Amino acid sequence: MVKVSFNKALALKDPKKESLIPDVQDAEAAVWVRQQSKVWCWCFCLGLALMLSGLVVGGAYLYRYYVVEEDEVFAYGMKYLDEEYEFDEEVEVEVEVGMPLRQIEENVRFFEDDEVELIQVPVPEFKDSDPADILHDFKMRLTAYLDLNLNKCYIIALNTSVVMPPRHFHEFLVNIKAGMYLPQSYLVHEQMMVTEKLDSVSDLGYYIYNLCNDKDTYRLQRRDTILGMQKREALNCHKIRHFENKFVVETLICEP
Repeated sequence: MVKVSFNKALALKDPKKESLIPDVQDAEAAVWVRQQSKVWCWCFCLGLALMLSGLVVGGAYLYRYYVVEEDEVFAYGMKYLDEEYEFDEEVEVEVEVGMPLRQIEENVRFFEDDEVELIQVPVPEFKDSDPADILHDFKMRLTAYLDLNLNKCYIIALNTSVVMPPRHFHEFLVNIKAGMYLPQSYLVHEQMMVTEKLDSVSDLGYYIYNLCNDKDTYRLQRRDTILGMQKREALNCHKIRHFENKFVVETLICEP
């Protein structure tokens, strides 16, 4: 006969100490750690999303203002017959082959959504004309001339019968580039008089404000609309030659 016996120490051992289930305190700590981990994960994802959206918006901004806007700058030249014609005359001039022509160049930038065009006239080859920035604002119905030699601004009502709207002028320059128009034209003369100095340009629109702010700015009036003004009076005048249509315009700005 075989006698079977158990070790008393093993038989009385507490089974709880062998259990793999943690006590209550360990469970609460694990839940708290998991919650903290989820919060950190959500914060990280939110920060990453904000950073990516910032990159997208910043990239779109840079593309619009440093790529698209640069593509909208047109650099063109036009040859014209150096004879003057008045705006109040019916001008029909045919530029014949072999006639002596002069060359004028300018850069044009369009802001078609705002109905604005900015014409930048560099230093011309001939000395009797000033470099200038000319801004036509069709919403404000104003034209601003910034004479770069004098660093002065001049404001006058927009002449819509002469200045092409941005969309049409844009199409005209595109057609010149495509060879549909021969950029040979004639010179039209206009004369303007300084009438008063403006104290502020803050109410003349965003674009004119940016062009003329912190500069001496004067209001102009076309000379043919000023009663009692004689055309042969001795005046201090400055010329700006440019084109904003199919012909070249010589704008004579005079001070009494």
